Amino acid sequence: MKALLIDDERLARNELRRLLAAHADIEIVGEAKDVEDALQKIGELKPELIFLDVQMPGADGFSLLEQLEPPAPAVIFTTAYDEFAVKAFEFNALDYLMKPVDPNRLVAALEKLRTRGAAGPEGEAAPQHRLSLDDKVFVREGDRCWFVPVKNIRLLESEGNYTRVHFDDNKPQLFRSLTAMEERLEAKHFFRANRKQVINLAWVDGIEPWFSGGLLVRLKGGLKVELSRRQAQDFRERMSL
Repeated sequence: MKALLIDDERLARNELRRLLAAHADIEIVGEAKDVEDALQKIGELKPELIFLDVQMPGADGFSLLEQLEPPAPAVIFTTAYDEFAVKAFEFNALDYLMKPVDPNRLVAALEKLRTRGAAGPEGEAAPQHRLSLDDKVFVREGDRCWFVPVKNIRLLESEGNYTRVHFDDNKPQLFRSLTAMEERLEAKHFFRANRKQVINLAWVDGIEPWFSGGLLVRLKGGLKVELSRRQAQDFRERMSL
């Protein structure tokens, strides 16, 4: 598995290299010292895993994750600060390792990665089939239950390891990741608008230019979803004649 080390401290990168030498299935393809450097190398090297520091000169590690387009590499944070742990897991981080990195904790983090790879994205079993628009799905939140036609689902939003599903006048939160939910849906009907949102194309009501070459998509019912420049290009190709 190709890995990129992202840390402004050279000694920290060297120590991580030393620890990873014991793991033959991890190939370190490069290093980056800040967010700008990391974005360039992620684009060039296509790592499947990044080891990411939080605090670096300029933008922090969370800023980097906000700029990555799906599918993004798996993330293991390596930092000297424990106060960012909750926020890290909101970004679906695989693990959060404190510096100096404990070799046993590194082993545990990599085992999570290997287990997830064997089971499929987000550690969940691969779905048996994709749902058509005419299928219905059972949705439950607390004591409330719905039997929802897939065609009525207009938006899915990631909330950490959970997903909020918008249909009719309801928006329950489900205990499944957005990636796992997306895998059950047909790509010709549902579109990954950005890192946190998937839209039903049948619910698109209007489109307008947005910042930096992106698009703002209005859905029937009033919801608005931003598309990055890259996703906007994919969207135009999908929706054009």
